[in-house]
Amino acid sequence: MHKRTISSLAILAVGLPVLMFGGIPYFLLISFLLVAAAWEYSNMFQVAHHKPSRLVLLGGTFLITSARAFFPTYSLPVLEVFILLALAIHLFKYERGQDGAVLDFGITISGLVYIGWIGSYLIDLRSLPNGAWWVFLALPCVWMADIGAYTIGSAYGRHKIAPRLSPKKSWEGYWAGVFTASLAGMFFSFAYTTWGPLSVPIWQGGLLGLFIGLLTPLGDLGESMFKRQVGIKDSGNIIPGHGGAFDRIDSWLWGAILGYYFIVWFL
Repeated sequence: MHKRTISSLAILAVGLPVLMFGGIPYFLLISFLLVAAAWEYSNMFQVAHHKPSRLVLLGGTFLITSARAFFPTYSLPVLEVFILLALAIHLFKYERGQDGAVLDFGITISGLVYIGWIGSYLIDLRSLPNGAWWVFLALPCVWMADIGAYTIGSAYGRHKIAPRLSPKKSWEGYWAGVFTASLAGMFFSFAYTTWGPLSVPIWQGGLLGLFIGLLTPLGDLGESMFKRQVGIKDSGNIIPGHGGAFDRIDSWLWGAILGYYFIVWFL
């Protein structure tokens, strides 16, 4: 827990000024995290003797993120090109004797879409008008859901949500996380409306927090499914106390896309 706290403070110390500045520094930070997560995703399945295409996963993730940041009109064609490229690569590998090429193709595409395309909503969220404020409204709801779930779940968790996927996660912790995420949404919407440029009623901020608190745990459980499937504990060790980049951003992927569409459609 000590390492986890120090790492979280270090991430905040670096990430907050980059978030507020935006532009190239923010793009570099997000693209680094997503490419690192794609690398770890590839490594996970290598452990289980699968062979996804690193070229497609890493190159595609970086170029999709780049397109979403600087040329959003071309982001979908970039994704499509890498899907076709992945098929061509795995066709070649099958012809060369790699019998698992069909499954490897599926692993490659799922990583590209999940980490590269979905992850790039972290770029889209920051690209909205007053985007830094929106990022720092949505993501703290994710973080507070994690903190609430961990704190209450560790002390009072008795009823397991998904014993096969994540034995330590409980319904008590889950609902505590939903509650703290809702409170975070209410608090930050009030603060940013009072002292910042946003105009978000407290009830809508609370609804955003509720929405994020209810659904983002699926991101954590989803990554746990990947790790259980291949028999590893952490996706990597790049962040002390947190594991890998994928371990850190698994819930951010959900928080970014959910926050983006909630803000665009309802706020």
